[in-house]
Amino acid sequence: MQRVLITGSNSGIGRSTAALLAARGYRVYAGMRDLGKATKLMEACSAQGAEALPVALDVNDDASVRDAVARIEAEDGPVDILVNNAGIALNATVEDVDIEEAKGVFETNFWGIIRCTQAVLPAMRSRGSGHVINISSVAGRIAAIGQVIYSASKWAVEAMSENLAQEGAPFGIRVSIIEPGVTRTAILPKNMGHPEPTEYADAYRRMLQFYARGVMENTSADVVAGVIHSAIEDPAPKLRYPCAWGGVELCEGRSQLSDEAWVDLGRCKSDDDYYAAFEANFGLDIRTPSG
Repeated sequence: MQRVLITGSNSGIGRSTAALLAARGYRVYAGMRDLGKATKLMEACSAQGAEALPVALDVNDDASVRDAVARIEAEDGPVDILVNNAGIALNATVEDVDIEEAKGVFETNFWGIIRCTQAVLPAMRSRGSGHVINISSVAGRIAAIGQVIYSASKWAVEAMSENLAQEGAPFGIRVSIIEPGVTRTAILPKNMGHPEPTEYADAYRRMLQFYARGVMENTSADVVAGVIHSAIEDPAPKLRYPCAWGGVELCEGRSQLSDEAWVDLGRCKSDDDYYAAFEANFGLDIRTPSG
């Protein structure tokens, strides 16, 4: 039975993934800062006749990460699969960034992944196998307007994942990058505001319109969990797995879009012009009935 450690398992993609993998026969260690928030995960597992094992783990704390992994290794054996899921978001344009607040985003989204990965790599390396799955975002492939810090943190995850994929290959360690588009999770309602006052109202309005359109599709975290499970079982492994609403369109569309065309999006005077250009470039209509 493969041992899986999933960070941020108390809600959203982490919780859905923990419940799904437990139901599929994996031994799941569900990392979360507050074990008191494990109730919904336990209920989800119980409904499927499965069990996940909550473990106290704060990705922002060196000792917490070391202790969690050491406990798993001592009680059950080395982690076979690490799912780096814990993450937070922040809306801001470059001029509006609060640097101290922004450091917290990188602490969780980037350094948290480094901490957890470093903790499991020695055992993976010594036995010649292992799988690290990093939850990125479409914002790791495009410079998401009005989300410079969140997007930059996910770009950093993409770069680190590419590095690790090469570094780990000689030791039998595989890396997968999951790139969800808009998914219905708790991170969305927590991240609907933006700095005020601001000179960048157009950028924030268009960014929030994109998410509003994605929310209409009602893509659940279970969809992303299914992609994670598929990545684990994939007989022809890939490095990247775009998914959820807009995932494939945005990742593929940006790779085919010239830098000049990308910059031109920002020059659109009206929202209607922006939405039309966005659809022309990515094949996604981000208008809503109220937008």
